[in-house]
Amino acid sequence: MTSKQINPYANLLAVCRGDQRYGGEKTYHDHVLVHVRAGELRVVLADRTHHCGAGDTVLLPRNQPATLIKYPQAGAPYQAVVLTLPTAQVRAYYAGHAPAPAQRATTGLLVFAQHPLLQSLFASLLPYLELEHRLPEALLALKTTEVLEVLRTLDPHSDGVLADFAEPGKLNLVAFMEANYRFNLPLATFSRLTGRSLTTFKRDFKKAFQLSPQRWLTQKRLALAHYQLAEKSRKPVELYLEVGFENLAHFSHAFKKQFGYPPTFLPAPGGAHPPAAG
Repeated sequence: MTSKQINPYANLLAVCRGDQRYGGEKTYHDHVLVHVRAGELRVVLADRTHHCGAGDTVLLPRNQPATLIKYPQAGAPYQAVVLTLPTAQVRAYYAGHAPAPAQRATTGLLVFAQHPLLQSLFASLLPYLELEHRLPEALLALKTTEVLEVLRTLDPHSDGVLADFAEPGKLNLVAFMEANYRFNLPLATFSRLTGRSLTTFKRDFKKAFQLSPQRWLTQKRLALAHYQLAEKSRKPVELYLEVGFENLAHFSHAFKKQFGYPPTFLPAPGGAHPPAAG
């Protein structure tokens, strides 16, 4: 069972819980800070995976596709506090606080180990879930300033992420999709992240790949899954979320339709493929 505790008067804050593995793809319009209180958070990016345990805090940059997979551990449910940093408030902060020199914007994320400053920060936020009136703008600005000061203190290079306010420009479509196909995002999100309208995205995609976006995405995700299963000896339940499928049943059905046999029926690495289902 999974749940999310929120308060409409302070919707920048949420507490997530789950007693089973769950997850999905995310692309945020604002920076998001996740403080893991129990269990494990696995953040899958295009080129690597980060493992965050209890006490860790991860900054997920705006406009950065990622798959977030949450795991309970040692019989205890996964639990995390999620804080959104409104871009307008972050921009206002940096209008009065110059970023550190030579700090370039970067993709990826920042992971912070357990620290008293972060523990104190999140302990002060939790009472906001009980608010019965909207959080005043002045207090929101003060809290945003506190968060940014803490992060900049703990990581002097964090300005490269925090102070990046650029919106997605028109990117090389082929390079972007080859790097990010595993993320099960709406086509409208893919189009925005590549700096295109949805209509232009579909037109450019068909020209580049000679396939519809959905068909190409499915084929690429299944090819990656087949490699992971056959060559890395992984199990379907371990990877279906990582390769862009919402549930195991959908993954198994699509895999069998593509290859003619279920994902549980694969040869040893380097062996012959199993016969197609007859």
